[in-house]
Amino acid sequence: MEAGGLDVAAGVPHVQPSPDQGDSRDGGAQTAPKQSPPGSRMKMLFGFEKEDLSSWHRFVCLLNRPTDPASLGIFRFLFGMLMAIDITQERGLSHLDYKYLDGAPVCRFPLFNFLKPLPLDWMYLVYVIMFFGALGIMLGCFYRFSCLMFISTYWYIFFLDKTTWNNHSYLYGLIGFQLTLMDADRYWSIDGLFRPRKRNADVPLWNYTLLRSQIFVVYFIAGVKKLDADWVEGYSMGYLAHHWLFDPFKLILPVELVSLLVVHGGGLVLDLTAGYLLFFDVTRPYAIFFVSYFHCMNSQLFSIGMFPYTMLATSPLFCYPDWPRRFFGLFPEFLSPILPVTSLSSQTSSSCVYPEPTPSASADPQGGATTPEPSSPRLKHKLWTIFVVVYLLEQLFLPYSHFITQGYNNWTNGLYGYSWDMMVHSRSHQHVKITYRDGTTGEVGYLNPGVFTQSKRWKDHGDMLKQYATCLYHQLPHYNISEPEIYFDIWVSINERFQQRIFDPRVDIVKAEWSPFKPNPWLMPLLVDLSPWRIKFQDIEDTLDNQTEIVFIADFPGLHLENFVSEDLGNTSVQVLQGQVKVEIMEEKKNYTLQPGEQIKVPPGAYHRVHTVSEEPSCYMYIYVNTTEAALQQNFTKLSELQERIRNGTGESEINSKPLPTPLTYIYTNTQRKRNTRTQKYTSTYAHSHTEKMWAILKNTMLGLLLLIMTYIVFSKCRLLRPNQTYLSVSWAGAEVVREQYSHHTFLQERCGHGASAASPVFKCTQPVSFSAHSPVSLFLFSYFKRFV
Repeated sequence: MEAGGLDVAAGVPHVQPSPDQGDSRDGGAQTAPKQSPPGSRMKMLFGFEKEDLSSWHRFVCLLNRPTDPASLGIFRFLFGMLMAIDITQERGLSHLDYKYLDGAPVCRFPLFNFLKPLPLDWMYLVYVIMFFGALGIMLGCFYRFSCLMFISTYWYIFFLDKTTWNNHSYLYGLIGFQLTLMDADRYWSIDGLFRPRKRNADVPLWNYTLLRSQIFVVYFIAGVKKLDADWVEGYSMGYLAHHWLFDPFKLILPVELVSLLVVHGGGLVLDLTAGYLLFFDVTRPYAIFFVSYFHCMNSQLFSIGMFPYTMLATSPLFCYPDWPRRFFGLFPEFLSPILPVTSLSSQTSSSCVYPEPTPSASADPQGGATTPEPSSPRLKHKLWTIFVVVYLLEQLFLPYSHFITQGYNNWTNGLYGYSWDMMVHSRSHQHVKITYRDGTTGEVGYLNPGVFTQSKRWKDHGDMLKQYATCLYHQLPHYNISEPEIYFDIWVSINERFQQRIFDPRVDIVKAEWSPFKPNPWLMPLLVDLSPWRIKFQDIEDTLDNQTEIVFIADFPGLHLENFVSEDLGNTSVQVLQGQVKVEIMEEKKNYTLQPGEQIKVPPGAYHRVHTVSEEPSCYMYIYVNTTEAALQQNFTKLSELQERIRNGTGESEINSKPLPTPLTYIYTNTQRKRNTRTQKYTSTYAHSHTEKMWAILKNTMLGLLLLIMTYIVFSKCRLLRPNQTYLSVSWAGAEVVREQYSHHTFLQERCGHGASAASPVFKCTQPVSFSAHSPVSLFLFSYFKRFV
């Protein structure tokens, strides 16, 4: 290309060089043998001429033309650094013992069933290899070998557990694979210090084209996936509008419009346009600002590790490749030994194809610089070009390849992680029941949801459910259950729809057929025809008071929901919205048939069944008052008022004279007295001088930190030594937390009504696990109250 022309096929448009740069190559960009007029509009927009695409030979020369290695080297450094941090966090090095539970009976979900985790000591070695591989990438030390260390262990861990898959973990693996093939160690690397031929040498253009195209695919395909009706209508991430990050928007817009226009509309527009806006010179500054703001917000909204910072590190790839030279050239001269090279000259490389010099360049070769000798494309240049084309086509095809891997399709297509459908679907689980039947004795019992596993994603994917059922089939014989049949009854709401079954509860999953290339025959269809009801949900909820809660249910003809109403739930009723149901009160042995608009109260502390008897799916709702939460809110209000009176100096007499209404109030007032006593003692003892007061604060702070660290060490070691930790469960059906100090034996007795082995995870119950009485709101208030007192 012309001097100052752009050096990417997929990335940065042409601009004339700035006056202080003269005729220097901007990023090492040169043209194919035939020159075009410098004022060509296509060259100004895209950085290359259409003649560069006119033949295979010209296209190979385009993708292999010499390019400045500076920007690629900076990205290599940032990516390696972020991956080193990610390995200790999201990959799990800091809690590896808990992640793999060496020797414990744990159900795992690898992509291929023959993949197994190594013993814990060897898994530490795998992670250490991956960590040093990331450090090697960052420093550019033994670069190829470091890349192989990183990607071989990374993909092994990635394939080892499908439950941890997400889009950004998949992206890390792709970038690591790409860097393995690139010459990213030509700038600011240790290899360059010991191998002068590599130092500051040109890299082929396809190194940038591949990375830029990958990031473009991430943005654009994510935007295309957000054209889904649920996202456009604002049902996917509606809860995000209540986050404090959106408070500035709520000053001028109601929450509903913030959710629809800012969260969903803004996310759609940004993903669709970010790749294009980063491409052009005029729009790139604005694009970098908005994507940076977007990723900084994501870092606060979601627990997604290093992903926002990795995407921030990719944005400079769309700038001119020599931007680090200009940037670090602004630093003082005495810092130059530790900063990257800022000179514009670079070495030739056999990885690039150098064109014939132009007459003007021959006459004045960049102020005396040596003009590289022209070269012709060789076999390796053609192979690299073929690889780039095939790889990019594969990346465009894979997000839409679900018609091949039909066994992984559920209500959403494919395994979450490689389709770039980020945040398009949100789920909530209301009811999970696992039933087993002894194949020899016919005994029926119920398992704690999530037993033998630490993951909850198996509830949404048929392939993982099959793996989980197979694992239970092999584990239950150790608890005197022979040839068990396993049945799952899982209720899910996706994007604020009705709670409904996702899998057929009448199918024994152990014997059920499953193939990665055939549709799942025991998957229940998503009732999309009932989606318009979501508009009415909000109207119904608006008619309720703050202490009344509601759950919307949809069920299929011929099936029934067996449910238990806790005694904590008062005034619980079932009201039919559509279809016909029959409510069976099991304790009373009575049946009641309900039509649309009719309702019936169900007794607390007892089981009941709701049968769908109409030919079409039924829709009904549970309306109840959580009396536990109401009492907690009342006590919380009293404590808040009492705290305010104490601050005003009018509450001490009330504390001493009035009876304490609840134990919670006693705890609060007792804590308040101790706090006041400590304050008075501190004031009388250390009020002599400001220096003594500051020293006391520092000493108390250090003692507190020391106590905190010792407590953490003691309890963290106790966690490693605690037996049967996989048996202490969390019932995801209603956010009911089983506390660790709560005896597992006692838990079994309360759930099942009779004794059970404390070491056994099996619920040999005569009744199924019920909806939980504790709502997320009550759990939040309880946790806030503990912090409050």
